[in-house]
Amino acid sequence: MTATPAPVARIALIADRSLSVIAHTRVPLLLSALAARDGLLLDAYWIPTTDAEEPDAVRGFDAVWVLPGSPYRSEAGALAAIRAAREGGVPFLGTCGGFQHALLEFARNACGLSDVAHAENEPDADDLMLTPLACSLVGHEGVVRLAPGSLAESLLGSDRSLERFHCVYGPDGSAHLPTLEAHGLRFSGRDEQGQARVAELPGHPFFLASLFQPEQYGDGSRAHPFVRGLARAAVAHAAGARGLEGRVPEGRVPEGQEPAAQGARTA
Repeated sequence: MTATPAPVARIALIADRSLSVIAHTRVPLLLSALAARDGLLLDAYWIPTTDAEEPDAVRGFDAVWVLPGSPYRSEAGALAAIRAAREGGVPFLGTCGGFQHALLEFARNACGLSDVAHAENEPDADDLMLTPLACSLVGHEGVVRLAPGSLAESLLGSDRSLERFHCVYGPDGSAHLPTLEAHGLRFSGRDEQGQARVAELPGHPFFLASLFQPEQYGDGSRAHPFVRGLARAAVAHAAGARGLEGRVPEGRVPEGQEPAAQGARTA
């Protein structure tokens, strides 16, 4: 009997693409590594944050990845993509700025904290949840400790990991984090000072966000476990959709989207 090939999963890369952002330049390498090493085939499209504001911008995709590169041109677009993935049960990964905006989206739309803001976007707001870190993590490597039984721990296969950061903003000191936890968000990774560095949403097929940048893992020839986990979840989502409809949904590709790399659909 011939084995059924794994479906090609469609993934939306939410970011204002720039060659000056290391994480963005790593994406083609990671897509190739996922295909060659793991047999995980992703058809990836860059969606600028301004385009992500459009209704149904990520409809039909099997995963949403909000990449680093903030301040985004459109905070609203980044938040809309995150909300669509969270509420629609679509696999989601948020890294660096994606982590920050995942917390912001959850606070506003799941917790009713409509006035919370990000200091990078609204420095004069009265209720800042994301603020400049006391010590910048640009170019920093640090230990992250993972909660037992968490998705993050299961992906990394360890209760601690040394990770690369490149961020200036975070939720350190925010009084709202217990409220986010009370509404179901789990802070499953913390630095050695106890500050939140990884968040996930139990009960969701795959919802994970990290303040560190897994894109900078190694030399790009092997995907970080978080990226591999997203890819596996995306392929599973595509397989489920194919089982229901007989095919992987094509979805809508809004004007301005472009494939992440030539030959991203590695068949």
